[in-house]
Amino acid sequence: MLKRSLLIGLMSLLLVTPGFAAGLSVAEGVITTQVVDHAPIDELESYPAQLGKLFCFTRIIGAEGETTVTHVWFYQDQEMARIDLPVRSPSWRTYSSKNILPQWAGDWKVQVLDDAGLEIGVIPFKLL
Repeated sequence: MLKRSLLIGLMSLLLVTPGFAAGLSVAEGVITTQVVDHAPIDELESYPAQLGKLFCFTRIIGAEGETTVTHVWFYQDQEMARIDLPVRSPSWRTYSSKNILPQWAGDWKVQVLDDAGLEIGVIPFKLL
């Protein structure tokens, strides 16, 4: 009985804690060359490495209060950048950017993490 009461209490605490990210998900996630008016202008799966700069656009849904997500940029499984981004409503658009050097051709991905560090999405792409 005590275990059940503790479990119910813990679940209640988690459900009312502002910013708790259990329900966060990536409704839209794209790599793009530019973000205009809070929207990506294109969607890339592969692109020339000489481009210079790319953006990772995500639309995050499910936030109950303010929280954060993190975009972690990986080049061939090596972390290249980690950017924390605020999420301030149940449907929130946000983006990060990464300057790309021409010698970084190959497989890339952006891993999207919730505020607890759990993966809620992955966006793979390739630079040629």
